[in-house]
Amino acid sequence: MDSKLTLKLDKTVIEQAKAYAKEQQTSLSRLIENYLAAITSSKIERNKEEIEITPLVKSLSGSIKVPEDFDYNKAKYEYLMEKYK
Repeated sequence: MDSKLTLKLDKTVIEQAKAYAKEQQTSLSRLIENYLAAITSSKIERNKEEIEITPLVKSLSGSIKVPEDFDYNKAKYEYLMEKYK
């Protein structure tokens, strides 16, 4: 059963949300309903133990060893600099 809800929000946020809903071809009400349903759902990962790790993911775990001081951003930067020379 649907019920009415009144919200007080910043005008800019409302305009942006309406534009987003239109792009998604849905109503603002449906968008908000889906969001609220998602954040209140019992399926949200409230407890990490609820997540089932597949055998494939388990087999990949630990397959790559990187130094503790590995700088991902630096490595990415160096790779991109070399790639786009």
